Amino acid sequence: MSDSSPELTLARRVIAVPETRELDVFASLLERRGATVLRCPLIAIHDAPNPAPVLAWINRIIGGECEDLVLLTGEGLRRLISCIERHASPLRDPFIAQLGRMRKITRGPKPARALRELGLQTDLPAEVATTEGIIELLSKHDLKGRSVGVQLYGSDPNQRLVNFLERAGARVLTVAPYVYADSSQDTAVRELDSQLQSGGVDAIAFTSMQQVQRFFDVLGDDVARAALSKTSVAVVGPVVADALTQRGVRVEWMPEDSFFLKPLTRALEEKLGPKKD
Repeated sequence: MSDSSPELTLARRVIAVPETRELDVFASLLERRGATVLRCPLIAIHDAPNPAPVLAWINRIIGGECEDLVLLTGEGLRRLISCIERHASPLRDPFIAQLGRMRKITRGPKPARALRELGLQTDLPAEVATTEGIIELLSKHDLKGRSVGVQLYGSDPNQRLVNFLERAGARVLTVAPYVYADSSQDTAVRELDSQLQSGGVDAIAFTSMQQVQRFFDVLGDDVARAALSKTSVAVVGPVVADALTQRGVRVEWMPEDSFFLKPLTRALEEKLGPKKD
């Protein structure tokens, strides 16, 4: 199917979308297939409030202090580059050159794609796009005495990964180039809850575990689970699926092997289809 003129494969379907960073892209993919999209961005992504620690980490990378780099998100690498471009543009070329000399470990396809945007390739891709997938991958390698840079997601220190690396004998240098913040007001989340509870929403598509956390924080566990039981739940990948299943929510649809918005859209097309009159 050509994406330039897609068929109305989601005609008369109502799909809730809490996506933030690519909300318009995702909503457009669904609307062009005939869906009605309920936009409720739950989380916003912002640069780290203080660029100084990020720039200090970048300088240490340029100085050759780390042999390996673990990239947990594509967003993180892009934020590192944008931090350089805004605050210390002469560092851009030396930083990218040093990345090329390092062993790059990626959690899933998004950081690998961000590397390709810089003309670089991943060296060790995790088969499963989770922290556990990174740990399983690196457990097969000798890390004793190595220095490992870790790009975190949000302000989560990912203590599980850091502890694993340190137990394996590595020295760890972390950086948090962006933070998550609440986007929708609580009343907007409760309005979404009402729409879900009414049974008028065919599906909700989560694209980050932070969206799940925000949804449950505002509504409470019991109300959030009840709301999600009234619709079909789709997710972009295994990290988000885990965040929901751990809270007792059944995840019905997830792309099989490519965790991006277009494959998620295709999964919704295949599972939902147009609503019959």
